[in-house]
Amino acid sequence: MIKAADIVHIPAPPAPYFLECGHTVYAAGDQHPNRKNLGVFDLLLVERGTLFIGEEEKRWELGAGETLLLLPDRYHYAFKPCEDGCSFYWLHFQTVCPWQESAAGSLPALYQPEEHIRVYGTAPYSIQLPKHWHLPYPAQTYRLMDKLLAYTTERQSSAYWSGQQTFDELIRMMDLRQLEQYASPVVTVAEQTEAYIKNHYRSEVTGESLSEALHFHYNYITRCLKQVYGMTPHEYLLHYRLEQAKLLLLKTEWPVSEIAKYVGFRHAPYFSNRFTIKNGCSPQKFRKQYSQ
Repeated sequence: MIKAADIVHIPAPPAPYFLECGHTVYAAGDQHPNRKNLGVFDLLLVERGTLFIGEEEKRWELGAGETLLLLPDRYHYAFKPCEDGCSFYWLHFQTVCPWQESAAGSLPALYQPEEHIRVYGTAPYSIQLPKHWHLPYPAQTYRLMDKLLAYTTERQSSAYWSGQQTFDELIRMMDLRQLEQYASPVVTVAEQTEAYIKNHYRSEVTGESLSEALHFHYNYITRCLKQVYGMTPHEYLLHYRLEQAKLLLLKTEWPVSEIAKYVGFRHAPYFSNRFTIKNGCSPQKFRKQYSQ
């Protein structure tokens, strides 16, 4: 069960990347080493027995089928030796994006979506990993970990891609946004709004059309999208239209006026003005930068 203050939000892209993993067996009396500021995420998956592990002021007794995500900048320690032996998998991964831990049901302000789009060229997706979790399918997770362990003995040229792919599958299994029972209503409405805008951006998108399509009041839709993506529906629509226009400026020889009309702008001068404000140059200059 997900408890308060135990979800770790990691924006992507760029996605978290796999570093290393292992399988450890403790006899009775053995205990996990104490570490401080490890610098990487440390995911523990208990296979057998009980692991007594703490992070700062919190403590967990991890049994078979349970996971714990230890954070890069915290103090981790064993508060008690193993009683009857214990075996567990561990996995280290990292991300270049800022991350944050928050209470279940809340959405932290990790970053400005506009800044993420400027740096990475796309809107961020927040991977939501449970701090402490009872695995719904332990056997499947253990098989993924065994595959990752096998890759460590292979040549890097093949192990890199195989390892990252398997790690991505593991993280996807643990991403709460992929599981309906943990889906946040706010995120669900925001994603539905985003999908509607992307499918209808060439047409007139209004508050009325959004409310009718999604069956929510426009003010609620706006709050949800603003909380998740940092933009109102109108702002997201404008952003998406301008991004599609950039692609057409690069991939076609269409006149600017035709591109403006195609992506949903009624007036070419207004399109050029908004494009210049967003990109720091006119559509003509933008195209010229990439033309011979």
